[in-house]
Amino acid sequence: MRIALYQPDIPQNAGATFRLAACMGLPVDVIEPAGFVMSDAHLRRAGMDYLDQVDIIQHLSWEAYLAATPPARLILLTTASTQRHVDFTFDANDTLMVGRESSGVPEEVHARADARLRVPMNPDTRSLNVVTALTFVVGEALRQTDGYPQS
Repeated sequence: MRIALYQPDIPQNAGATFRLAACMGLPVDVIEPAGFVMSDAHLRRAGMDYLDQVDIIQHLSWEAYLAATPPARLILLTTASTQRHVDFTFDANDTLMVGRESSGVPEEVHARADARLRVPMNPDTRSLNVVTALTFVVGEALRQTDGYPQS
């Protein structure tokens, strides 16, 4: 299983994602351009000392990502979906993708996704933070695939 960040805007969210990935033993693909440089102090503060423990692969563009790392199945987390993540059957080879905090992903990424999922939440709310949503989905995906680290 992998995590993919599509053009992340907020370094603190990317840092928290890297920390999540390090703790769960998952590699992360970062699809550029990002809204920050990877040496950003906010990213390093959020990622703490976990950044050296995660396999981070940077891709210059969406096209470069697809050419270098074509996902077995691309699972997009989006508020535009009607399919709940808890009703989905995950595979250990899935790539879980979140989009830009400010605008999600473009239509071509939506079209390429093999599945589009949402985290169920109160209908009076708009969205969760991308790292919070990703954590819910990573947890369910690892539970289903028995992919949690064995410690």
